[in-house]
Amino acid sequence: MSDIIHVLSDAVANQIAAGEVIQRPASVVKELMENAIDARATSIKVMVKDAGKTSVQVVDNGCGMSEGDARICFERHATSKITSAEDLFAIQTRGFRGEALASMAAVAEVSLKTRRPGDELGTHLRIAGSRFESQEPVQTPPGTNFQVKNLFFNIPARRKFLKSDRTELRLIINEFNHVALTHHQVEFALIHNQAEILQLPPTNLRQRVIGIFGKAVNSYLIPLETETSLTKITGFIGKPEHARRKYGEQFFFVNNRFIKQPYFHKAVMNGYDQILAPDHIPSYFIFLETDPSKIDVNIHPSKTEVKFEDERSIWQILLASVREAIGRNNLSPSLDFHKEGVIDIPVLTKDTEVRIPGIDTNPGYNPFEGEKSFEREKRSTPYLDDRFDGWEQLFEPASGTAVSTSRNLQVKNKYILSPVKSGLMVIDQRRAHERILYERMIESQEKRLPLAQQSLFPETIRLNAADYQVCLDMIDGLEKLGFDVRDFGNNSVIVHGFPADMSATSVGNKLDMMIEQYKSLQGNIDIGTSERIARSAARASAIDYGKQLTDLEIQELVDQLFACSNPNYSPSGKLIVKIIELEELDNHFKE
Repeated sequence: MSDIIHVLSDAVANQIAAGEVIQRPASVVKELMENAIDARATSIKVMVKDAGKTSVQVVDNGCGMSEGDARICFERHATSKITSAEDLFAIQTRGFRGEALASMAAVAEVSLKTRRPGDELGTHLRIAGSRFESQEPVQTPPGTNFQVKNLFFNIPARRKFLKSDRTELRLIINEFNHVALTHHQVEFALIHNQAEILQLPPTNLRQRVIGIFGKAVNSYLIPLETETSLTKITGFIGKPEHARRKYGEQFFFVNNRFIKQPYFHKAVMNGYDQILAPDHIPSYFIFLETDPSKIDVNIHPSKTEVKFEDERSIWQILLASVREAIGRNNLSPSLDFHKEGVIDIPVLTKDTEVRIPGIDTNPGYNPFEGEKSFEREKRSTPYLDDRFDGWEQLFEPASGTAVSTSRNLQVKNKYILSPVKSGLMVIDQRRAHERILYERMIESQEKRLPLAQQSLFPETIRLNAADYQVCLDMIDGLEKLGFDVRDFGNNSVIVHGFPADMSATSVGNKLDMMIEQYKSLQGNIDIGTSERIARSAARASAIDYGKQLTDLEIQELVDQLFACSNPNYSPSGKLIVKIIELEELDNHFKE
């Protein structure tokens, strides 16, 4: 029998590697921007067409490459960043594996123009599907100009799984922001289909954050600054009152590299303990600087997963830094030991005589001496008051109906309790309202019911560039639900109307929540666009926990819930109704 094991060709091996490194157009943007940073560029322009599916072009004014370097840089594991295994433990650059360019060349058509500042001519190289096509001298400005066209042209199955243009553009914007935040001294520009998305001049970190996320962010940034022998922490955290029920402005960077670190996120959340509204998440832009030998960034090709040698200690330092910043800005209760009139705590020595403190009293003191006497009005005991007649009916056993509609009770402004024949029914008020709104919105989509109410004063809402693209993707679906949201340009929309059963307050916050919910559902291929929007709108519009309801509101909520086709579960599948059986209750009170 002949041998069956063989070595893959370079082209196939590169395509396999591309599956790990180049997953979508945003991956191309990330790798090329990081290469430009490593080339010491001070100006980087990113131009994409059709959300990067047609073309991604990154132009920089960095050090450029020689003719030989331009040719060899597309070879797998070709890198200028490391020369030995020891270098892996002292990495300061963004890229170092030498896989990105080889992966791009394996699954796209790549054009490279580059020139070093001291050279008269540059070089122009073309490569497609790992096949070298041409290399020739060219007149080009100093720096590097990469253009990656027709991504996955030779792997149709991979191209088919790319998302909509707005989704892919949002992911590109996210990667662009990660690099732009860590290098505020560099000028950046992002252009999509010849329309400017972001233009960021060189500036300080605070202004860079404002440039990306809007002027409103400036009002709630709290500086963060701590330095220890183990790590240096800088950046900003957000004021508690500006926290939202959504992720989006939470960033960790280590040695100017964006990382995903859920463990450190818990440290930040613990720092806000007791001062943050339930289910709210603060904004933060936190930069960690530490010895490169104390971290491992070589865990995953994306390099966003980092392992710290002393993770627990950094967690404690981060927690203390967040609490100190919050306390320094008087955002939490604190003791001030610099006030006048502080208690004088005596210092005791071994010779000090300890005695029980004495109390001087005046047994003859009468505080009412000199005032006119009066006779207290006689009142009947409250237990004999006619208003309390029939009190025993409050504890009357439940009737045989499924829900006793006259004795619903709200507990902790979160749960509704109602006695039923088999025991006690507990209803989650927010999830119940979410189910009601969801079914109402689905019905309005199917029957095209007019649910919109026009606002007397339309509200203009500015979004960050990524969320703006998501909102544009939602506008048609929102219109079917009764929302009147219109594009205003410059990353802004105007809300002219909203569904009749939605509160007119905090429209901006509700839109933010809808966008975040919509993004979280985009990875679920079993849910269509219309259902995603309905779920997002219902969750954003549902009553909050902590809202006190009147007896009438409670009764209407219960009635409307049990008129739904599925009253037991929220649209996301979470439990709404729980019956505590009488037997279970009895077990708690057994002698």
